[in-house]
Amino acid sequence: MVSTEYERRIADRFAGFDQDGNGYIDREDFNAATKAVLAEFGTTARSDKGQALYGGAEAFWQGMAGIADRDGDQRITREEFVSGAVKRLRDNPERFAEIARPFLHAALAVADSDGDGAATVEETERVLKALGVRDEIAAVAAATLDTDSDGRIGEAEVVTAFARYFTVPE
Repeated sequence: MVSTEYERRIADRFAGFDQDGNGYIDREDFNAATKAVLAEFGTTARSDKGQALYGGAEAFWQGMAGIADRDGDQRITREEFVSGAVKRLRDNPERFAEIARPFLHAALAVADSDGDGAATVEETERVLKALGVRDEIAAVAAATLDTDSDGRIGEAEVVTAFARYFTVPE
């Protein structure tokens, strides 16, 4: 992949985390993502599912900051994201999956309307849209996540795909 294509893909990944578009990723971006998912599904922050999602977001933030926040200012710049998170996580995608797992697990639980441990493709699409993914991309991505074509998306499918998406090869 040519460097400009790599840079574009990295910028897309960074923008996905930078929920407020202020040029860096911080704890508030993770809180904003959590609030958006909870609002989409009418789940209160004080509910068990809401608390689990906030806990997952905090764990995700702490893991990301531990990997990428080189200067310790509790913010991850694009440069830190590229040199820290992306390069380290590309070398160890399993680590990224473990960092993201609590948040992804809790987001699936919020979306899972029938409590069977998996979200429908439509519910997953709603989560992606709540996280700022454009409508047309969210629909395709949600359908792609259903790797066994059963209409349901479980944690294993989402964690694997998420790690693959954010561990961008050069």
